[in-house]
Amino acid sequence: MTLLAVSLTMSGQGAKNIKINEVMTDNTSSIVDEYGKHLPWIELANTSFSTINVRGMYIATDKSVTDPNLTVPERVSKMSIIPNNETRTNLGARQHLILYLNSNPAEGSTHLTSCIDATQPVWIGLYEGNGLDLVDSVTIPPMKANSSYARQKDGSAEWEVKAVDAVTPGIENFIQVTESKVAKIKREDPHGFGITLLSMGIVFSCLALLCIFFTLFGKFMNHRQQRNYSSAKAAHKERISAVHDDDEEDERAFPSMVVKEANGESNEIYVAVISMALKEHFDNSHDHESGIITIQPRENTKWTRT
Repeated sequence: MTLLAVSLTMSGQGAKNIKINEVMTDNTSSIVDEYGKHLPWIELANTSFSTINVRGMYIATDKSVTDPNLTVPERVSKMSIIPNNETRTNLGARQHLILYLNSNPAEGSTHLTSCIDATQPVWIGLYEGNGLDLVDSVTIPPMKANSSYARQKDGSAEWEVKAVDAVTPGIENFIQVTESKVAKIKREDPHGFGITLLSMGIVFSCLALLCIFFTLFGKFMNHRQQRNYSSAKAAHKERISAVHDDDEEDERAFPSMVVKEANGESNEIYVAVISMALKEHFDNSHDHESGIITIQPRENTKWTRT
């Protein structure tokens, strides 16, 4: 018994998410049933994010069922039950179900006997399977043919008359082709939570990309610097080796004339000077002096001999 009570409570809570969403009382050129006939129809919408089965619930168009003095059998006799043998009655999140009125259940599982008069205001009620609890209701004013009376948005409290080209059987009610992007954002995210999360996500994504970029760029530049340093070091070693080779050749050519500095490197300037001096010596290109110094007096000077 406890399990049954909990199940009925959960079923009742789920039923509150089923709404009468759109109604057309005078259908002459709108949707057709399985036999191609134009019938008045009612659209139910599951406004929750869970699956709810509406089988066994009741549709009433006779407002006398609201009389509290009626017994359950008397009330149920004035209603049309939504059949059990229809898979479409198992409504998923945000799904819709079309039920035809002024019809016969023998013509299809979505056909109900509930009658309406399009020339008069029509009351429609949705009851739970116990035949007692009213889930949702609406009074539809007389309208032009093929117009519908619908909530402005699925499950919203505001209703409006929709023109022929704006009727939305089986889909979300709110459709506005000329709606701007700003208006759409305001409608879908009135408190700005979505746009805030989106903006933060974009900012953090950009920062993450920049962090990755500069990390990889730093590693690339470090690798390039290391490679250039290695190349310069190798070139320096080659130059030192070449200098050593030149020194060895000089030592072999002029073993007695090669002068080295304290650090072991050859002094090319000294070698060049010594080489030039040796060349002048061997070529006899220096001046020849007699070795005699001659001093001749000069007249008319301020100096006098004593």
